[in-house]
Amino acid sequence: MRSPLEQKSFLALLLVVSVGFLWVLKPFYAPIFWACAVALIFFPMQKKLLARWPNRPSLAAAVTLLVCTVVVVIPVLAVAASFVTEGVAVYQKMQQGDLDPQKYIDALRTGFPSAYHLLERAGVEFGNLGQQLIEGLKSAGQFLGKRALAVGQNTFQFFIDLGLMLYLTFFLLRDGPRLVNMLIRALPLGDDRERLLFDKFAEITRATIKGNLVVAAVQGALGGLIFWILGIPAALLWGVAMALLSLIPAVGAGLIWLPVALYLYAVGQTADAVILTLFGALVIGLVDNLLRPILVGRDTKLPDYVVLYSTLGGLALFGITGFALGPLMAGLFVAFWQIFIQEFNTEPPPEQAGPNEQQTNEQQ
Repeated sequence: MRSPLEQKSFLALLLVVSVGFLWVLKPFYAPIFWACAVALIFFPMQKKLLARWPNRPSLAAAVTLLVCTVVVVIPVLAVAASFVTEGVAVYQKMQQGDLDPQKYIDALRTGFPSAYHLLERAGVEFGNLGQQLIEGLKSAGQFLGKRALAVGQNTFQFFIDLGLMLYLTFFLLRDGPRLVNMLIRALPLGDDRERLLFDKFAEITRATIKGNLVVAAVQGALGGLIFWILGIPAALLWGVAMALLSLIPAVGAGLIWLPVALYLYAVGQTADAVILTLFGALVIGLVDNLLRPILVGRDTKLPDYVVLYSTLGGLALFGITGFALGPLMAGLFVAFWQIFIQEFNTEPPPEQAGPNEQQTNEQQ
């Protein structure tokens, strides 16, 4: 038996070494998280391949990773590059004077005079609003331009991070069950609790990433398609913007198509405005109302309002990765409290008194 001093000293050093290791890995948190997420999403495919090739786990992991790269990584990179390219093109048009946001604001003000006067009485100054919008659009264009330049300058670093993610994904696919069993043995929380928490982690990660990405892809594709059909410029740019905004439940893509529909109505394109409004509300909105609860809410077993607030909070704290981290933290929060309620906050049933105890109580 170790002395208490030895055990406490060892645990203190173990904590210090663990914190130091996590600090060393800090620059790679994003690749590590996405490697874990991709491995969890594609692990069912890995299991099917292992059933066919039981003695070749490395080959199964390599094939799974190849499918992931072709189906997910390459299309996402292509869409992101197109989005940045179109964003830079829009910014250049604004710089050259070919695109003036002020005329769109004036058109909305002319097309909706009642709303204009109502907002004016409420203290909204359209002159400042227009100028702020112009400055905001210019800032966004400058951001995209700088980001495109940064991507060009840091291409090597970007591909290093991508390579690290894919490299780690391969080993997580191949050795995932063994690593999970090792963590269960190491953590001092109790095997049943640890398995429950790992299952919850995998369940929520799959649901949030797969569900939100499917909803985003469908809404972005539908939005870009209707913009292209109606002849609205930069349809791909707006489609990708709707896909990104659709990560926010409930509102999402409506932040793009609704103002555009109002503008079309204001400039006299009533038919296009009606088509866009109906398509946005009945088709794009239906995707959010039907698919998101099925793909996200049902699998995470979280109420819709918890998914909404945790997604918004995650996006505010962690950026684009927060759409997965927010609901994940909410799910783990719920799981920990469920364990606490079941195991620590239950009163034991009252013990039945024996015959001798009953006689003693009666005599007293």
